[in-house]
Amino acid sequence: MSKIKSVGIVGAGTMGIGIAQVCALSGYNTYLFDINAELLAKALIQIKKNIEGGVAKGKVTSEQKKEALARLVSVNELVNLKADLIIEAIVEKLEIKQKLFSELEQINGGNTILATNTSSIPITQIATSLKDPSKCIGLHFFNPAHIMKLVEIISGVATASDVVDQMKEFSLSLNKVPVLAKDSPGFIVNRVARHFYVEALQVLEEDVTDVETIDALIQSCGFRMGPFKLMDLIGVDTNFSVTTSMYNSFHQAPKFRPSRIQEQKVNAKELGAKTGKGFYDYSDK
Repeated sequence: MSKIKSVGIVGAGTMGIGIAQVCALSGYNTYLFDINAELLAKALIQIKKNIEGGVAKGKVTSEQKKEALARLVSVNELVNLKADLIIEAIVEKLEIKQKLFSELEQINGGNTILATNTSSIPITQIATSLKDPSKCIGLHFFNPAHIMKLVEIISGVATASDVVDQMKEFSLSLNKVPVLAKDSPGFIVNRVARHFYVEALQVLEEDVTDVETIDALIQSCGFRMGPFKLMDLIGVDTNFSVTTSMYNSFHQAPKFRPSRIQEQKVNAKELGAKTGKGFYDYSDK
């Protein structure tokens, strides 16, 4: 097994930022790419801010901060993104992921592992665009990626066993808890948790009660966050996209039916905390 020394991240959104941060802090040369130069610049600022927050809390030393930031490099052109492991954290659209991985395979050659952070798209489908699908694997982090411990490692039909072993070792090196899963829409966590969101939205659609009451009741049962606050944190659009993907992957099974209310939020660009409004208003925060 070849040793992973460098990691490339595609996508400077919330997930990409968290993954890049934890990789840099864990000693890997980390290259962050995004087609949006402005978003990429903001991502580097946010990562620095996050790490400084860790220093203030005593979780990161000043030396660790300095070394991590020195390892973190922004990449403006995809053709320059070369690493032992590349993790994509982009939009949940199969065709876009396939095109990206096909290009990255050509740029990097046959030794680079191509990992997808997809929440719901089967790894086997993503890998069909590759000449060597054995190097394609799912590496599903959870938001916020620099804090949440769980990582799902998902094998496609053609994923090589040594690639699985490397991803398990890599996850442990990030101080994460890896869980192995077979390829299936939503894998483990999103499949089980989907009804946490879908049923709460159904209660709202039926006008049984309001968002605040549903969240308060769920939190009173011991959950740290209610479904609507969590959707706002994840991104209403991201959550809706995952539900829609799973609904279609399971042949429109009624239990996964996307919510009309959530779809309206997406159409209105009320996507949660990142836009200032979702199911809650964040404009004053």
